[in-house]
Amino acid sequence: MKTRSIPRVLSIAGTDPSGGAGIQADLKSIAANGGYGMAAVTALVAQNTRGVRSVHTPPAAFLLEQLDAVSDDVAIDAVKIGMLGSADIIGTVGKWLVKTAPAVVVVDPVMVATSGDRLLEASAEEALRSLLQHADLVTPNLPELGVLLNEPAAQDWETALAQGRELSRRYDVTVLVKGGHLPGGDCPDALVDVHGRLAEETVEFRTERVATANTHGTGCSLSAAVATVQARTGDWTESLKQVKDWLYGALLRADELEVGQGNGPIHHFHHHVAPPRSAFSQQCWDRTAGLRKGIFDLPFIRQLADGTLPEADFAYYLAQDALYLADYSRALARASSMAPTAAEQLFWAKGAYNCIEVEAALHREWLTGRDVTDRQGPVTKQYVDHLLSAGTSGGYAELVAAVIPCFWLYAHVGEVLHAQYRGTGAADHPYGAWLDTYADEEFAEATRQAVGIMDDVAARSSAEERRRMLAAFEESSLYELRFFDAPRLYAAASAE
Repeated sequence: MKTRSIPRVLSIAGTDPSGGAGIQADLKSIAANGGYGMAAVTALVAQNTRGVRSVHTPPAAFLLEQLDAVSDDVAIDAVKIGMLGSADIIGTVGKWLVKTAPAVVVVDPVMVATSGDRLLEASAEEALRSLLQHADLVTPNLPELGVLLNEPAAQDWETALAQGRELSRRYDVTVLVKGGHLPGGDCPDALVDVHGRLAEETVEFRTERVATANTHGTGCSLSAAVATVQARTGDWTESLKQVKDWLYGALLRADELEVGQGNGPIHHFHHHVAPPRSAFSQQCWDRTAGLRKGIFDLPFIRQLADGTLPEADFAYYLAQDALYLADYSRALARASSMAPTAAEQLFWAKGAYNCIEVEAALHREWLTGRDVTDRQGPVTKQYVDHLLSAGTSGGYAELVAAVIPCFWLYAHVGEVLHAQYRGTGAADHPYGAWLDTYADEEFAEATRQAVGIMDDVAARSSAEERRRMLAAFEESSLYELRFFDAPRLYAAASAE
């Protein structure tokens, strides 16, 4: 299939005027995962976070007019199908799929309410089964998986996987088996395909169960997000990996929204909104206020901002930073190996990769042809020793707190310097291209996630562990200050 950087994704589903499920949730999920969302309405649903009040189903002919209006004008890269409601509606969608043949079709079979009530008549259930022949992926919850097979809902994970394999065999489709309805401390999911379309017949993913009642629209959001990311990656395993990470964050921060009096929605755009600081991260920030002031008072920082910094000082700083990043990546990899959740493991592993492949490459490009030392200076070595010590003698909590200042202070200093540089309007600033890299939104988002992880770790740590975390954060912040001042100390020592 041909992938697109910004997929055009059509949701075919019912509405939710409270915004947490249905088409409203689908459009948020599509946008949050980098797609352009479109919608064809199958049903008008009067509902809120406490339940459904009534459903109005427009004529199937009007649904077809909506579908044709979109597909006659817009190239559709992926389709997510949710609530359909009747055999007539399902048949209309099936015929349209045959005519348009979208590259990615994800079916979320809305058949069973959270209460356990069946939402479709028997004739519509059979029609929905026949629709699966047009799907690439089907994403039932466990009760719906049982209904599709005319079997009881699975009560354990092994039975659920067996049902997923049978559904894949029977309808020649890839199945996302979701374990959210099962008891336990984690939430297993698995891609299942018995026809060889995956690297393995069963590819499992597990994340820690998030303690929140705000899960309204989770199934809708997941299926729409997977359709979107699949149109970008062309790889179901990679797509689900990315979506699981996003959805975990959306659940983790769902309580911030405070929407409704029942089961509220998830936070679709959590990765674009800085989390409120917890008492712990605020304490870390307040304790290091003097160090931050000290950083901005350094000649290196002032001269970097106004463009008067000697090139030799900047080259020394970059060379030391490149040496530092090699060992910082080891500290992040260590954090990944110690992390208790898949989401945290993935975050730290991505950070370690970026240090080696992305940031270090920028340093090498700038330093090419310049005569710089390839040995760690004393500050670099001390900082690295501190981080590696936190990763061996300290626990996971202490290591997390130790690595955060390299995210947080670097991002803060970069934001201030970039604003100052842009404020001057200078086109010939010698370090302008470098200062522009500070405006990278990906790094800003990574910083927000890192601070959020530190807060989560602090929340589940003992008072003594939080004390050690605070000390580790403060010590790393001190090394950040010394690192920015290291070029001055090196130049002074070289002149003696």
